[in-house]
Amino acid sequence: MVSGGEPGHPERGEARDRVPSGASAASRRVRLDLPRAPRRTLLPDYDPEAFGRLSEKIARFLGTGRFLVWMTLTIIAWVLWNIGAPAELRFDEYPFIFLTLVLSLQASYAAPLILLAQNRQDDRDRVNLEQDRKQNERSIADTEYLTREIAALRMGLGEVATRDWIRSELEDLVRELEERRAPLPRERPARRDEGDR
Repeated sequence: MVSGGEPGHPERGEARDRVPSGASAASRRVRLDLPRAPRRTLLPDYDPEAFGRLSEKIARFLGTGRFLVWMTLTIIAWVLWNIGAPAELRFDEYPFIFLTLVLSLQASYAAPLILLAQNRQDDRDRVNLEQDRKQNERSIADTEYLTREIAALRMGLGEVATRDWIRSELEDLVRELEERRAPLPRERPARRDEGDR
């Protein structure tokens, strides 16, 4: 088809619509039944879970008394060495700028590691809360079901004879029979005499 462009050349849209035949067409199609080949990047690959676990271990260590004791001893040794050692062996003079740099570097790494550990703990807490919420919903549903069943049983038992009701009915029948038997003892001796003859 020739329209709007140079004579003998198809339009750009028509060129896109045409599917080339042969192996080149198959290579251009995206296979959805196969996983994609990993892309090469300049950034190093790392396992986020392993990095997260490491950051949690470091954050836990930074929050212990052992870390505070070791850091305090290190700072004391650093200051004493740079004050009391011979001048040629001192590596950080009185304003202790290198010590300040080291402590700043430690703090700049500690803060993000602690935040990362807190974020991971928040994620775990969120998952645990969601599971607890679902468990509570199931427990409430089970409790409501059992409550309805107990109410149905109570309604059904209202129509069933209970032990106390049967006992009272039997006692009434026994009293009634005893009242009817009261005249019978007069007749009994006569019957005994007839039976002896």
